[in-house]
Amino acid sequence: MTISERIIERMQQLSMSQREFAAKTGVRESTISEWKKNKTNPSSEKILAICNALDVSPEWLLSGVDPAASRVKNRDYYVVDPNTEIGMLIGAYNNLEKSQRDRILGYVEAFAAFSKDKLEK
Repeated sequence: MTISERIIERMQQLSMSQREFAAKTGVRESTISEWKKNKTNPSSEKILAICNALDVSPEWLLSGVDPAASRVKNRDYYVVDPNTEIGMLIGAYNNLEKSQRDRILGYVEAFAAFSKDKLEK
């Protein structure tokens, strides 16, 4: 099954119209029609938006494999929109030197331990 076939199948499962899908993803309805004709697949820039709209993982969309055996949110990885608060945090973290990243991780671990101790008391 191709990526476009998985998209169309998932849209049908969700009873999602092309118009609704286009509004959620920014993909033109004519592009979706091309996918239905199996002439093209989505561009890589749209994968995250498509996954969010269809509530699927990028791995499932690209390969058809869902390691969790369902579309449950418990995964060993996260898909993060870079325009969100956590996305900006990750972007800033990635721009730091290794020693700075290590220091931040130390602060986070210490804060988490402190918070856990405080909750247990």
